[in-house]
Amino acid sequence: MEKLEYFIRRFLLIIPTFLGITILCFGLIQFVPGGPVEQIIMQMKGVGSGESNKNSSMSSSISFEQRKAIEAHFEFDKPFYKRYFKWLITDKIGMNMLSYKYPNKTAWQLIKERFGVSLIFGITGFILSYIVCIPLGIIKALKHNQKFDLLSSSIIFIGYAIPPFAFGMVLKMFFSGTVEELFDIFPLGGFHSDNFDMLSSFGKVKDIFMHMFLPVLCYIIGNFAVLTLLMKNSLLDEISKDYIRTVIAKGGSFARAVWLHGLRNALVPIATGFGSILTVMFAGSVIIEQVFEIPGMGRLSLEAIVGRDYPVFMAILSLTSLLSLLGNILSDFLYVLIDPRINFQEN
Repeated sequence: MEKLEYFIRRFLLIIPTFLGITILCFGLIQFVPGGPVEQIIMQMKGVGSGESNKNSSMSSSISFEQRKAIEAHFEFDKPFYKRYFKWLITDKIGMNMLSYKYPNKTAWQLIKERFGVSLIFGITGFILSYIVCIPLGIIKALKHNQKFDLLSSSIIFIGYAIPPFAFGMVLKMFFSGTVEELFDIFPLGGFHSDNFDMLSSFGKVKDIFMHMFLPVLCYIIGNFAVLTLLMKNSLLDEISKDYIRTVIAKGGSFARAVWLHGLRNALVPIATGFGSILTVMFAGSVIIEQVFEIPGMGRLSLEAIVGRDYPVFMAILSLTSLLSLLGNILSDFLYVLIDPRINFQEN
């Protein structure tokens, strides 16, 4: 009953937390220089782009009435609370707002176009990270300070030291025909080939696999060291506890003590990241998607930030914030499934 009350409180806390995040971000973007009003003024002056400190000199030649008309077009002439209420309720957290960069499409239409790509990319990388790192961490714990542990630790730390975007550029150089045509194995970027619709079902799967292999590998590298060492250290900590010695003292084998008792408790810290599966569906990896030119959610969010496309940026932010809050609750729920002894009661 106490756990049920805890989860009810957590769900209820989503509302004020979500409102706090969106109000803060919605307010901040109103004061960021280079917004839609400034961009329209620059276009009227025939300037393609410019620094924010030039805005005042350019707007001096624009009449007061013209500037007010532009502000009214973007509804910047209304009070903050009215604009926020319209964004939250009428525009359904900005999903029905038209994009500044793509005037014929709403924020939701743009998100829907990129959602499938990020869904495949994010879930594949997420699942493979855990499939590889959890068994590797277990083996490293069981072979602690042996040759396999020392050798794998060296490889892990080398991979951890290389930024994912730099690793992706190196992979493109050697395996996408940039350096030597001999290693022209994978495509340079994108999610599928231009003739994708003409391929057979097997050909489509193979084509997506070839396009996804290098970026997913970069995604795994970014989480590889943290997950592996977390799994290893967690299991080592459980193996050293008294209840493992008790199982062995009662005649149980070391393997039985580890696999039936220690492993379950060692998975509790790993469950922290399980909730993030909700956010990887939308967020993607901004830098990796940019390096490999993948038209996913991460790249869309970067384009929205750089282009000051506030409706799209706020729509993505609201979705990722909401899913992140739900993901934290999912992680706590998985805690309970893995170890029912966990008590969330506040002291």
